[in-house]
Amino acid sequence: MSDSLLDKAGNVRDGEELAVEPLREWLDHNIGNLEGEMLVTQYSGGASNWTYALTFENKSLILRRPPKGTKAKGAHDMGREYRLQNSLKPVFDKVPTMLGYTDDESVIGAEFYVMEKLEGIIPRREFPRGMTLTAEKARHLCEVALDELIILHNVDYKAANLDHIGKGAGYAERQISGWITRYQKARTWNVPKAKKVMQWLESKLPAKETICITHNDYRFDNLVLDANDPSNIIGVLDWELATLGDPLMDVGNSLAYWIQADDDFFARKTRRQPTHVPGMMTRKEVINYYCKKQNINPDDFAFYEVYGLFRLAGIVQQIYYRYHHKQTRNPAYKQLWLLVHYLLHRCKSIIKSAS
Repeated sequence: MSDSLLDKAGNVRDGEELAVEPLREWLDHNIGNLEGEMLVTQYSGGASNWTYALTFENKSLILRRPPKGTKAKGAHDMGREYRLQNSLKPVFDKVPTMLGYTDDESVIGAEFYVMEKLEGIIPRREFPRGMTLTAEKARHLCEVALDELIILHNVDYKAANLDHIGKGAGYAERQISGWITRYQKARTWNVPKAKKVMQWLESKLPAKETICITHNDYRFDNLVLDANDPSNIIGVLDWELATLGDPLMDVGNSLAYWIQADDDFFARKTRRQPTHVPGMMTRKEVINYYCKKQNINPDDFAFYEVYGLFRLAGIVQQIYYRYHHKQTRNPAYKQLWLLVHYLLHRCKSIIKSAS
């Protein structure tokens, strides 16, 4: 497989540069065995934590830090993210190896952690140019991805001493009340009140609760595929939202991003991963596959689908709120209120079908 398929970082964005000299000094002292000059590049995105590639003659590393203007103990807690992955690695081997963490902001102006760089393919909106999968292989990739999520959901978190990563019991109720509150606080005049969706979710809270380790952002663009065998997953990335939660809500979160080939024009415009190519599962097939493997009745999945879509509507509206109130000038956010309308429309369609 050509190196051109490997995921690569690009130029560092203006205003997001790292303090190279103190960082190199910290790396030499805390990690060591780094030869040659350090080349710093940055991965696209940036609405969440900032991610950099640090390339040396003999080794490549990844550095993660919060964006400017955030506090370490808030939504971008690098220490928690580092410790969680370090604890999870022995029982879920797709987590990258953690190499070092510091809360000393004098090094680069923020806390950060460093981990190994996994060299592979990350399926973003499209597969890399030159990479094609047959329908059979695309289907197999779906199965492998879901199998990894199932493995994660079946980790004995108590035996792994991971009880501390979340509150656990009462998760579904906290999520619904939490996202209702966040949506209401971020609501602008041009998006729906969504009262019917909120009331339906509150009335459909599952009577039985299962708690496991959940990733909460499990998508193809957070997977690293083996360049020599793209059906082999060598890593799972972006653990900042991981907690102890409901496994079916985790699947619901993933489905909210799952755009299939026969979706309408608006949905296809929002696609962020290659779930549309021939052979990829439909959302219904994802549900059936997961439920069959976990011995769950797939007929009771409407709550989890609506939850995932409503949560995504809340996330999108929080971003749009910042644009609406001129807290950011990013033109990509200008029309996000339309996406909120669409996601809530999908919520109502599922509710209607389930009634």
